[in-house]
Amino acid sequence: MRYDVNVSILFTELAPERRPAAAAEAGFAGVESWWPFDGVPGDREVERFVTSIADAGVELVSLNVPHGDLAAGERGLAAFAARTGEFRDGVDVAAGIAEQLGCRLFNVLPGNRTGGSRDVLLDNLAYAAERLPGTVLLEPLSGAPDYPLLRAADALALADEVGADNIALLTDIYHLGTNGDDLDALLTPPLLARTGHVQVADAPGRHEPGTGTLGVTAWLERLAATGYAGWVGLEYAPSGSTVDSFGWLPDR
Repeated sequence: MRYDVNVSILFTELAPERRPAAAAEAGFAGVESWWPFDGVPGDREVERFVTSIADAGVELVSLNVPHGDLAAGERGLAAFAARTGEFRDGVDVAAGIAEQLGCRLFNVLPGNRTGGSRDVLLDNLAYAAERLPGTVLLEPLSGAPDYPLLRAADALALADEVGADNIALLTDIYHLGTNGDDLDALLTPPLLARTGHVQVADAPGRHEPGTGTLGVTAWLERLAATGYAGWVGLEYAPSGSTVDSFGWLPDR
């Protein structure tokens, strides 16, 4: 299994530009990130982000496109006509980052239902699927009742509605398990065939595996037995220091 570190939620004791190097020092070959900018960045901001990853010698596995203010309850921009310019400019920036770093996975949060438009969402997802050089990921989330994707089936139905062949499910077992999805069903061939990326955290608490009741390590063993060849993103809030939270890992 190949594990990468989400540097937006791990190593937060360090400045953002130091986190990729810290991941490399801890033995990881890959990192992923939420949208690391406030809005659409300038060239210098992009350069700092790209340099921090390139200098660390790690792969950028996955990158979110602009998703708004998560702390304020926003969960994406793609469904809102008034945010379309910001969304598409951000997609273009993500595509440029991908050209420099080779990233091929892009998480696109649709946005909450209130105030959103399905037609706008479909148009913007189609734009992202055409513009981004890889796979667009759709992620079900927990703790956000106004968000439209709660289960794996919701994400797959939206992907079918867009109709692009490079849109896939982001299987985050913390969110799906919290929402009551059948985690073992996610390991069946029909769902694995449509899985673009996997992320893990335990529940409740969203801490490292072994701190909750989801049985994450056993689930990962079953995932490995399927022959899954992708990355597994560590997207949890460590219960102590980041480095100490890696004790559950059998290897990197």
